[in-house]
Amino acid sequence: MSVFAHLVAELGRLLEPVLAESATAAAIVLFTVLVRLALHPLSRAAFRGATPVAGCLPLLLQLPVFFLMYQAFTSGNELLSHRLFAAPLGSRWTDALGEGGLFGAQGLVFLALFGAIAVVAAWSAVRGRRSAAAAAAAAAAAPKKPAKPVKPVKKGGAGAGAAAAGLPELSAEQQEAMRKLGGVLPLLSFGTLITAAVVPLAAGLYLLTTTAWSVAERVWLEHRKARVAARAATDRPADGAVRSSL
Repeated sequence: MSVFAHLVAELGRLLEPVLAESATAAAIVLFTVLVRLALHPLSRAAFRGATPVAGCLPLLLQLPVFFLMYQAFTSGNELLSHRLFAAPLGSRWTDALGEGGLFGAQGLVFLALFGAIAVVAAWSAVRGRRSAAAAAAAAAAAPKKPAKPVKPVKKGGAGAGAAAAGLPELSAEQQEAMRKLGGVLPLLSFGTLITAAVVPLAAGLYLLTTTAWSVAERVWLEHRKARVAARAATDRPADGAVRSSL
């Protein structure tokens, strides 16, 4: 048994007195939360970059965990015998359809999983589009400084720093492309539905938990950033009044 499978099995044994046969499924959710807590500092650092692809590094670091979970529930070990209600954690949607059909006991478990993933994906898409629209509106409302001519200087001259600082601003076409990219990227969350339909139920639980964590974490970081900005805007006039009175 791999280290991952051993950790999940131990967590399942701890939760078994409360959750009975669904304890291993709850252990997968708990294990995913622990992984995301460990990656939270990286997520915060990526968010400070304020780019549409912020958070890609934590996502890449999760891939080994996902593959380990996939392997654990496709190879023969004791975890394959555990269930989430009526559905075995090692079963796929096609297995559930063969057992009792779309609305059979196992099929309903997968439908509930797909419904939860769809809700999280829709939430992510709405938040992403709002953030992209707000960023585009802020960029359009920001006053544009007139471009100042930069005199050519020799390499290593005193004006080299000024020339380097005169970076060109994004054109209207580039800003529009960034706005569209920010609106399309959140839709990729719906791709999780396709993945959940072909992987074992245990891996689907991991995808649901980590996707929900990503969206909630992004909302919390944006809320914290807005609160800090509002506090700074409130304190700035007071600081100016103090300086003027000195």
